[in-house]
Amino acid sequence: MPNELYEKRAEQMFPKLTKAQIARLEPHGVHLPTVAGQVLIEPGAHEHKMMVVLAGSLKITIPGFDEQVIKPLGPGDFAGEMSTLRGTPGFARVEVGEPGEVLVITDSDLRVVVQTDAELSEIFMRAFILRRMGLISAPNTEMTLIGSRYCGHTLMLREFLARNAHPHFYLDADLDQEAAGLLERAGLTAADVPAVIGRGRALSHASLRQLAEFLELNPEIDPDIIHDVLVVGAGPAGLAGAVYAASEGLDVRVIDSFAPGGQAGTSSRIENYLGFPTGITGQALAGRALVQSQKFGARFHVACDAVALHCDKWPYRVEMADGRIVQARTVLIATGAQYRKPELPNLDKYTGVGLYYAATHLEGRLCQNEEIIVVGGGNSAGQAAVFLAGNCRQVRIMVRSDGLAETMSHYLIRRIQEAPNITLHTRTQISCLEGADELEHVTWTDARTGERERRPIRHVFLMTGAAPNTEWLKDCVNLDEKGFVRTGADLSKDELTAARWPMPRAPYIMETSLPGVFAVGDVRSGSVKRVASGVGEGSICVQFVHRVLRELPAVFG
Repeated sequence: MPNELYEKRAEQMFPKLTKAQIARLEPHGVHLPTVAGQVLIEPGAHEHKMMVVLAGSLKITIPGFDEQVIKPLGPGDFAGEMSTLRGTPGFARVEVGEPGEVLVITDSDLRVVVQTDAELSEIFMRAFILRRMGLISAPNTEMTLIGSRYCGHTLMLREFLARNAHPHFYLDADLDQEAAGLLERAGLTAADVPAVIGRGRALSHASLRQLAEFLELNPEIDPDIIHDVLVVGAGPAGLAGAVYAASEGLDVRVIDSFAPGGQAGTSSRIENYLGFPTGITGQALAGRALVQSQKFGARFHVACDAVALHCDKWPYRVEMADGRIVQARTVLIATGAQYRKPELPNLDKYTGVGLYYAATHLEGRLCQNEEIIVVGGGNSAGQAAVFLAGNCRQVRIMVRSDGLAETMSHYLIRRIQEAPNITLHTRTQISCLEGADELEHVTWTDARTGERERRPIRHVFLMTGAAPNTEWLKDCVNLDEKGFVRTGADLSKDELTAARWPMPRAPYIMETSLPGVFAVGDVRSGSVKRVASGVGEGSICVQFVHRVLRELPAVFG
């Protein structure tokens, strides 16, 4: 077994289907006789299919430094994991052990099953999710990222792979002896770090889009297809919109510049979200929502930046950074907000090598037993401080205000007050960052006294303010003075007149000054910056999408 998860959750990861359950699957698949040694699926194959063993056995192996043999599958067992449902290349080799017969079900037929058969849906979805978790937590895999702790680009790629739940093995070129040999075998040198190696290929100094293409994470986009709904941004609001729209039979496509979850996806633990009394990590919440939406047929693209909304005609067109165009009858703007960057010299120099805008387990491991700073007074900053305090020697929270009561939930304030290794600095700002290849010293200033203090601190987490991601909207929708999108009753008659509002009615709740274009979550002017609020807005919005889909053809012809 590759790891403990396979032993602890074996019954759920490898459930055995009953004869009655297999009988319900029969109309959705085709029978295939098998012979010993026959390879049915290769790692990275584009034949997206699930196989149910009817007779004989299958051998499942995961290529890597040391090939991993997963539990043999016999009659009633099935092969497949999340990539099967998503229609993306898989990670395992499926080979016939004892000859027999399998039932082959394609990804499109599998999607019909999980949408229409509640019992089988629960069995398959739980098994697929746990199997992906097993792949991620395995000691190695065929895909390796070689990077350096002194390279901010390395951390960005590591976060991208982790946030998109892509199994990989990480080697540090400065610390791991096997890194040099692997680079040499791939025809690379230390100058090519960060590098991704796997499946007989190598990629050096990759952008996020190049890495997504290398890993084949995204389905194809047909520029001629007109979708019912295009969701731009996969934070809580966008994911909720995708789940509800897809579950109601709409054709949904989602694009995001990084990974599902948005800013909330970096949260170490969300404890005030309804239904999770013990809390849930932002990544786990986002991962479940992603699977839920894909179960209903929504198609996802990551590392896709929207650069322009073309609103001169309907259906609308969204242009991406690589020049591709997506057409849609309605658009959900869910691009959220990003942390504001303080005006400090050398800020970009230390990004990823001392300065961070997220506090996930990756960043947490970098600063174990050290003194760190968290800048910000919102819930994200509070969650980060409490999480990091578990492994850090000292956590300093710095805010420009007089306290936390106006911006942070009470339960987090209590945790901060009771943590012996967390110190709150009010009316305090960082004034200087120093270091050669990485951050080494930080100086801060007390606004009340003007006193400056300089300390050998190598890790600072910036979580201050919110700047909306709306540059790509240009002149298509009305924005407030801070760049957030105005919607519904917040749009005055004069603003609608200036926008040439064509409808006989006023904009719906969360509808922008452009009919059929909605804004949900943090990007919306006046929104409550909470996960539950974003989820509510994304789900509520779908009922108005249905109305608009009936109205707009009559208006635009």
